[in-house]
Amino acid sequence: MVEARDGGGIILLADGDRRVRRSTAHALRAAGFRVREAGSGREALAVAAEDDVALAVLDVRISDPSGYEVCRRLREERGQALPIIFVSGDRTESFDRVAGLLLGADDYLTKPVAPDELVARVRRHLQRLATWNGAGVRLTAREREVLGLLAEGLGPAEVGVRLGITPKTVATHVEHGEGNVAVCSYGERLAT
Repeated sequence: MVEARDGGGIILLADGDRRVRRSTAHALRAAGFRVREAGSGREALAVAAEDDVALAVLDVRISDPSGYEVCRRLREERGQALPIIFVSGDRTESFDRVAGLLLGADDYLTKPVAPDELVARVRRHLQRLATWNGAGVRLTAREREVLGLLAEGLGPAEVGVRLGITPKTVATHVEHGEGNVAVCSYGERLAT
């Protein structure tokens, strides 16, 4: 069996849709990975506390708490080294994906996800894990504020109204946050 990383570890798969979760887990297991399933954010955090998680695949829309919150907590507890892949069937706009990446995910896939693509991305993230250097992403307070509101589910126009800025300015903050620090997987700083 292929281990999730050199020392072992499992793939944490959190998705509220049992059918999707089971089929995704089956594909990962068929590729040789050990998988632990979670149907909620609370279950995902419990798995992460109990097991040596090498990589997390989180549906953005899991509940109690959301995938975004699970990502935030995993980043607080594990730092930047843990690869996190977001998946979503309805949060698929460019600003959703950018927000997810800037909030801490290493990858963002839209459903339905082809099993072979997910397996390839999991393998690639785990291969790159060995080269991670620990550098982090720096965002301004306003960029964090904009991303936080996007993560809460507000659209660019609603964020603009809430902050008293135009949707174009919202897009500029997201774009600046993305370009402020060009980051490849696991925080390797390329430019500041």
